[in-house]
Amino acid sequence: MTMPDERTMAIFQTRQFLQELLDPKQRPNVPGCVRQEARRLLRHYPLPMELSLAHDALPFIFGAPPTASEYVIGKTLRD
Repeated sequence: MTMPDERTMAIFQTRQFLQELLDPKQRPNVPGCVRQEARRLLRHYPLPMELSLAHDALPFIFGAPPTASEYVIGKTLRD
């Protein structure tokens, strides 16, 4: 069973992964169609502030957004 904190962290990490797909320096071999789809998905992806509001409204579904020390820039789903 997924815990609320795990769900929220997965959302944060997925956002970062999609952002990495857009950067040819981080992901040089990504096809253009994949970059385009990542850009389209990010346009509608929840922002950290929206996740914080979701946590306030539904703490049993969404955990608290990670703090800066918990969320390491550069860590993605592949880590």
